[in-house]
Amino acid sequence: MTEHVRPPVAAAAVAGTPSDTLPLPPFPVETPCFVILEDAVLHNLRQTAKGAGGIGRLMPHIKTHRAPWLVAVMLAEGVRAFKAATPAEVEIAAAAGAPLVVWAYPTVNPLAIARVARAARACPAVRIEALVDSPEGLAAWRSELTTAPAANLRLRLDLDPGLGRTGVAIGPAAYDLASAIQAAGLFAGWHAYDGHIQNPDRQQRIARVTELGGRIRDLIAGGQEHGLEGDLIAAGSYSFDLWPSELARWVSPGSWTYSSSQHDVDLADVGWQVAGYVLATVLSVRDGTATLDAGSKAISPDIPLADRFRGPGPIRLMKEEHVVIATDSLTVGQQVPLIPRHGCTAAYLYDRALVRLRDGSWQYRAQLGASRQGPATTE
Repeated sequence: MTEHVRPPVAAAAVAGTPSDTLPLPPFPVETPCFVILEDAVLHNLRQTAKGAGGIGRLMPHIKTHRAPWLVAVMLAEGVRAFKAATPAEVEIAAAAGAPLVVWAYPTVNPLAIARVARAARACPAVRIEALVDSPEGLAAWRSELTTAPAANLRLRLDLDPGLGRTGVAIGPAAYDLASAIQAAGLFAGWHAYDGHIQNPDRQQRIARVTELGGRIRDLIAGGQEHGLEGDLIAAGSYSFDLWPSELARWVSPGSWTYSSSQHDVDLADVGWQVAGYVLATVLSVRDGTATLDAGSKAISPDIPLADRFRGPGPIRLMKEEHVVIATDSLTVGQQVPLIPRHGCTAAYLYDRALVRLRDGSWQYRAQLGASRQGPATTE
């Protein structure tokens, strides 16, 4: 379905990385194209590890890039744990030899569960964990593992810290389900994603994490009295550097890999750089506007229309293959970078990316894009 919405013209960006300062490929490129700056990714990794209290505490989320080569880069830099959203991402990390892979997607779907269990059996040196937030989910996992055991697979209880998406409420029901997982010999610990904490004001974030952390601390302490021993995975992009290490063994911020037109403003103190953008070509100019070849199929379609990217001008109109922006500074044929508001769902639209490597050379690299199959599956 094409979009004909004409939102109010957004105010020009007054903060964050200007799109016209990003390096462009010095040769013709078919557009739209997703571009990755490897040196900026490495910078972001090191800044994130610093904020997390060390790279050994960091659990990057593969869904932010879906690029097997970036998993390899992060392993070489010392990352030892990864979070995955899909079975294909679990397979990527397991095939790369990641010591720990957490499938952060509680499900009752037996085929998806069987696929992740197969990945565990195929890579016995890799510890794979999955989330559970219902008795039905636990029953589905027990059915799979009773039929075909996987000694390296364990389950974590997913807690709902206030996001309202998945997870068990912090309270007695959490003990009941965690005890059932423990009785099955599968309990690995706790998981709490606080993606609802997105205050640009750091002091407000600190207050909210402190309150939430106190509730989870009490829950874990009570669980220990019930014989529930396991660590905690917590945090999102806005809180990863706020969770105390004696409470959260792992922190898992989201879209730090490429940053975004939102995070380089809201989280400027973290020091992330824009490391991924969509390259577009100007097709037409007229009456103070320019039409580019980057529509809703090219950049962050999950974000409200007027906010999908930072570029040479505010968005006036977007359809599937075109976007019209308000500007009189572009010329036909010019190629321009657009900084996504949500880097994850921009990268997801491309099965390859043009990468400027750390040595300054350029190379196309494969990534999963929207595929749910992945290179390691036999299905």
